[in-house]
Amino acid sequence: MSEDREDGSVGEGAAGPEGTAGEEQVRYDQARYVENGQYEPLLSEKDLTRVEIGGADATDETGDDAESPLPDDLTRGSLELPELSEPELARHYTRLSQMIYGIDSGPYPLGSCTMKYNPKFTEDVAALPTAAVHPDRSERSIQGTLELLYRLQDYLGRIGGMDAVTLQPPAGAAGEFVGIRVAAAYHEHNGEGHRDEVIVPESAHGTNFASAALGGYDVVALPSDDDGRVDLEALEAALSENTAALMLTNPNTLGLFERDIEEIAAMVHDVGGLLYYDGANLNALLGRARPGDMGFDVMHYNVHKTFATPHGGGGPGAGPVGVVEDLAPFLPAPRVREGGTSKSGDPTYELFDPEQTIGKVHGYQGNWLVLVKAFAYIARLGDEGLADASAKAVLNANYLASRIEYDVPYEPFHHEFVASAGDQDAADVAKRMLDYGVHPPTTKWPEIVPEALMTEPTEVEGEDTLDRLAAAFNAVAAEDDATLEAAPDRTTARRIDQTSAARSPRLSWQALEEE
Repeated sequence: MSEDREDGSVGEGAAGPEGTAGEEQVRYDQARYVENGQYEPLLSEKDLTRVEIGGADATDETGDDAESPLPDDLTRGSLELPELSEPELARHYTRLSQMIYGIDSGPYPLGSCTMKYNPKFTEDVAALPTAAVHPDRSERSIQGTLELLYRLQDYLGRIGGMDAVTLQPPAGAAGEFVGIRVAAAYHEHNGEGHRDEVIVPESAHGTNFASAALGGYDVVALPSDDDGRVDLEALEAALSENTAALMLTNPNTLGLFERDIEEIAAMVHDVGGLLYYDGANLNALLGRARPGDMGFDVMHYNVHKTFATPHGGGGPGAGPVGVVEDLAPFLPAPRVREGGTSKSGDPTYELFDPEQTIGKVHGYQGNWLVLVKAFAYIARLGDEGLADASAKAVLNANYLASRIEYDVPYEPFHHEFVASAGDQDAADVAKRMLDYGVHPPTTKWPEIVPEALMTEPTEVEGEDTLDRLAAAFNAVAAEDDATLEAAPDRTTARRIDQTSAARSPRLSWQALEEE
């Protein structure tokens, strides 16, 4: 966002007593660069001859007065657009891209909310002309597409130990909601609609609590024991005939494997409840353990965390849901199955609606091109490659934890760990790490670790990158509070009021002029 000049204008380029409009713009840009470390003016600030269109005197292309069909209060009176050359536009957006830190820029050890490197070969596959399939084409004309979806359902089912899979949910959180709705439909069908509670550990992802509540359930928070795992006595006390499900991540949010998982599953099933698996940490188990074998009844897959697809981030994502056989009839419609044999002897594929389906939750079969990328990633790695990915994810987390000077209170952990910033403020630590050119970990959560620094390097980082991350951690650990509180000082954006920015975003640069 832009900032006001001392005279109240924003990039108007008005000539002043000290020189031309261009000279004034240069001085203004230089001052902003010095102040912020980097600065790229808005297009409206760059242009010194903005063009005004619309307004009361606007005419249409026939020369007649143009009248909008919209109400006056929804009609823009006039619109000023910058008039810039193509090179100016290209350089503007290139510079903006260089100011953004992403997974292609460097390590992104954002524990729990993992940002995983997206290999470019999956992008190439999704960009093939044959992947551009219209969702309304006939089944006969998209047999290759349906085969890919069918095989992806099968891949995910075998990886998770599930009997049936839907690909429709467009994100992990959406997958949670679908899983909860499937569980509700299952209980309702069995005459147990009175079950109105979902148990969620205190260390669970925030979406677990939200998904259970959105599904119409009362949330029962479950405390952890001294080892950071499920407290079996607390679980026993929480379970009842009203329990619909227990939502659990394994390894949990601390990166700890729930050693009593089979006992936990038996306890939940004994009262008639279902065991839900949050697939956020499946990256630690690939090729080594399956939620279905542990006793989980329903799970969602975070394909961006596990299979290197783009993170949803409010846009296209994917959160497939797998279930055991008893829950398969309640999955969203439609699903894909084998439908017979073609004249050449090859299998054919068709869409079908499960008998007790909860209905459609997303258009087509979910976000198709994201699913193509997940399929390509799994097919390229195979069983051996997926097992190798999980081994390296665990190795990288443990190596990085051994190199940093912050305390890691819980172990042994798997693909991620939670360190404590101790006397330092975790948020200040994160902001200071930006000055060392690396993305910080997740902070302040889970709350059972004071000043938490939740870190997950994933399997893609090499030893040199991990050493660089450790050096940044250790440099910040040795700095005083004054330095941390003033950070970051090398980034485009400095300290911002994140709460106000989220609750009252300024959606137009003009809002600054009006203040």
